[in-house]
Amino acid sequence: MAMVNLAPFDLAGMLEQLWLREIEGGGYEICCIPFYAYGLALGDVVGKSGSDTIDSLIRKSGRRALRVLFTEPRPSVDNRSALRSTVESAGLLSEWNGDRHVAIDVLDISVMQPVFDSIKEEIQNGTAFWEWSDVKNFKST
Repeated sequence: MAMVNLAPFDLAGMLEQLWLREIEGGGYEICCIPFYAYGLALGDVVGKSGSDTIDSLIRKSGRRALRVLFTEPRPSVDNRSALRSTVESAGLLSEWNGDRHVAIDVLDISVMQPVFDSIKEEIQNGTAFWEWSDVKNFKST
């Protein structure tokens, strides 16, 4: 495990812990779907400092992470279970942080339309927000 300093992403004082696997030839493969760090995705190869902080992006995996945040209070039509079912049906990997924030691993964007359709109403109503993790490049400081 190593930490990502989230200060470069306007989250000063916050860190995100990522699971890593050391790979032959140097570097560490990310083995989880990042929730907060920008520019990182499952399978990316990163470098880390002696203090167990990720300090560089060595190689992209070709994957992306879609992140969805559901707001409170929840509306009468709550699409979280529809999203869970759609992600499972599409064979996508996902990780939930509580019951309002999900990160979805995307290897092939062509399978994503049903995912977007499952939360379209909440996006339009402002009760859910989404973003790609790669809308900003990774920065360590």
